[in-house]
Amino acid sequence: MLCGGDQIYAIIETGGKQYRVTPGQTIDVERLDVAQGNTVDLDRVLLIADGDQITVGTPTVAGAKVVAACQGEVKGDKIIVFRYKPKVRYHRKTGHRQIYTRLTIDKIVAPGAKKTGRRKKEVT
Repeated sequence: MLCGGDQIYAIIETGGKQYRVTPGQTIDVERLDVAQGNTVDLDRVLLIADGDQITVGTPTVAGAKVVAACQGEVKGDKIIVFRYKPKVRYHRKTGHRQIYTRLTIDKIVAPGAKKTGRRKKEVT
């Protein structure tokens, strides 16, 4: 069972990572160059599920996008990097805090049902 009956969700890719998102959800993604309060369109949509209707991209769903509002930048948890060599009194302790962009998902735009091209009739 994937999820509840009529809830829409999408799987997007940004910053080399994949996220499962629903409207109203807040996620932290790798740092994006977008100002706080602006909207961003995430067009690398790998899958859209709306109830029982699932659309899988090859590799992305053409015409689909996820609209999100930027809530600013936040710092992640501190990671301690400790280098140590025994018997030579060598040890170095450093830390790192990754900067993330916090996004609130506004809506998931599925590709339109209308086809843009016309079929050509075969001449026999």
